[in-house]
Amino acid sequence: MAVAEKTAADRFVELCAAVTTRLPFGLARIVPPTFLGFCVINGFTFGVDLLLLTLLHGQLGLAVPLSITVAYVIAFGLSFVLNRAFNFQSHAPVGKQAVLYAIAVAINYFAFILGVGSGLAELGVQYHLARLIAGACEGVFMYSVMRWVVFRKSAEGRPASR
Repeated sequence: MAVAEKTAADRFVELCAAVTTRLPFGLARIVPPTFLGFCVINGFTFGVDLLLLTLLHGQLGLAVPLSITVAYVIAFGLSFVLNRAFNFQSHAPVGKQAVLYAIAVAINYFAFILGVGSGLAELGVQYHLARLIAGACEGVFMYSVMRWVVFRKSAEGRPASR
């Protein structure tokens, strides 16, 4: 019987697990590897979001709400794909997950991105700083939704069938 070669996703999960076991101050007991994976992936996609926001608003002169929306949709699509494949390694039907994710993204968008991000920008906060503050709020919300709703596992550790 041949031993299967490890995939990039397998190596990503192993690296996240190895790093979280070495966290100081007792954090190793409470920080799951998927949280670290989420932070890495979403840190990257947040950078994509900010780059697109800068290009759309700063360079092309589109309105802040439109720029935020376009950058957000592209970055969150990328986040879904990367988290599904690498972080949560889900093999459940993608359709149901995509619908749950889209609902979460819509809630997140209106509450945090437009609500907090555009609201702060309207109050005079620089649009990048406003987006960073909104990003901190959305990070907590989206990790929770992805872990316990979109990519939740059944009691046996397999993706839950819905």
